[in-house]
Amino acid sequence: MAAVGMSNSGVDTMAAPVLCSAAPRPVGRPAVAVVACGLYGCAAEASKHFHIVLKSLCFFLLTKKISNFARYLKDCMENNKATLELGTKPVGPLLMQYALPAIIAMTASSLYNMVDSIFIGQGVGAMAISGLALTFPFMNLAAAFGAAVGVGASTCISVRLGQKDYEAAERVLGNTVTLNLIIGISFSVISLLFLDPILYFFGASEQTLPYARDYMEVILAGNVFSHMYFAMNAVLRAAGKPRQAMYATMFTVMMNTILAPIFIYPLNLGIRGAAYATIIAQMMALVWQMRLFSNKDELLHLKRGIYRLQGRIVKAIIAIGMSPFAMNVCACVVVIFINNGLQKYGGDLAVGAYGIANKVCFIFVMITMGINQGLQPIAGYNYGAQLMDRLMKVVKYAIIAGTVVTTAGFAIAELLPGPCARLFTTDPTLIALSVEGLRIEMLAFPIVGYQMVVTSFFQSIGKAKVSMFLSLSRQLIFLLPLLAVLPPIYGVDGVWWAMPISDTVAAVVTFFMMMSYMRKFKKMTIK
Repeated sequence: MAAVGMSNSGVDTMAAPVLCSAAPRPVGRPAVAVVACGLYGCAAEASKHFHIVLKSLCFFLLTKKISNFARYLKDCMENNKATLELGTKPVGPLLMQYALPAIIAMTASSLYNMVDSIFIGQGVGAMAISGLALTFPFMNLAAAFGAAVGVGASTCISVRLGQKDYEAAERVLGNTVTLNLIIGISFSVISLLFLDPILYFFGASEQTLPYARDYMEVILAGNVFSHMYFAMNAVLRAAGKPRQAMYATMFTVMMNTILAPIFIYPLNLGIRGAAYATIIAQMMALVWQMRLFSNKDELLHLKRGIYRLQGRIVKAIIAIGMSPFAMNVCACVVVIFINNGLQKYGGDLAVGAYGIANKVCFIFVMITMGINQGLQPIAGYNYGAQLMDRLMKVVKYAIIAGTVVTTAGFAIAELLPGPCARLFTTDPTLIALSVEGLRIEMLAFPIVGYQMVVTSFFQSIGKAKVSMFLSLSRQLIFLLPLLAVLPPIYGVDGVWWAMPISDTVAAVVTFFMMMSYMRKFKKMTIK
């Protein structure tokens, strides 16, 4: 699969097998003559990548096999060019190259979450949709710990690759595996021990608790695999393999879509069946990811001696990952407030309506996150290489793309809310509540894309504090006070209106913050 991901890197895939065609090959000569032929044939490339040629030559002298030498040299050149193009290829096509696979993968991921909800809503019932909505805080909390490691590690790796420090990048990879094992297992054990009290705290009622519990027991049992899967996908993108990351996500979507209806209907597992399908699909994708990272010919691969936790690496990962961690924790806290507010002022079906509106909203958020994932390795590399002109260009393109996506989401929510709601349920009351909630929730979406991209940009260049502040501004600093003040006055409508108001204020703050940093980057470009 590595070769597939590098097909756009500009490497001639037939170059390596004909390395010796540039000079006569003496018959019966010692192996040194063959090496000379190989070096003669790739002299131009060796001047650019001397350290790779030297490494390949040593490998050949040990194996005495010209086929191994040619294949190894080709693989090394492909890996190195894939990394170097982050600082040389035109920014527009480069962003498309990295973002498009992530967009496809993230869109597919959001659709598979949506398919889960459709199967549950149509096959189990309206109350099951409400029970599933209660699991959002849990899923956000689990994602918070996964993002703290996955996003932090991928940013560290991007910067190290930009600095040509490949050994440090591999140590980050090893520490990522170890951290995910520790955090994933710990989170599952603690959550399972206190599952029912936590769900009640999240807004569950006697009617919705059984559905939420059945779903989360399975998800938490396989949580360590989910953590590792998402982290490895982030590292694949940072290592210059966005297509492989896309393939992994699309594979999980395909398997989940196949398995979910089988588990829900013929096997009669209900909402628990949807959870089984999710975990099994991610486990299968993780096996393939680990196989990719076990390939010793890759520039970045798993090997002995990189798994022992190092304080400096862990601190760097967590420092950068604190922004997405805080964002997801805030999302968890906010959803708890929203669920409790909706349950108090509108009942269990109001919680289900939020679940449906969130699924529709999630599609456009995930597409924007795909753009951000394409932005991160490019911004991280060019910031590490101090290529400020390229850095500002890629941010501009990403902001435009993100704004277009979220504006499209706004248009669909305002013009087609009914068909969106009917995908999930046939219950007329739930449909009416979902239509009203969807229109209000996505009112400020045209400016949400800008806020998301800028927040991700600061994260990708290691500005953890700035990124964290912007994350907190939208999901905590402005939204929580609104959720405390508006519902007692306006009831269930106050819960819905708090969201677009908070989005608007946060986007304004983000704009002024970005303008301040853009002036600094322009000064660095002039120097």
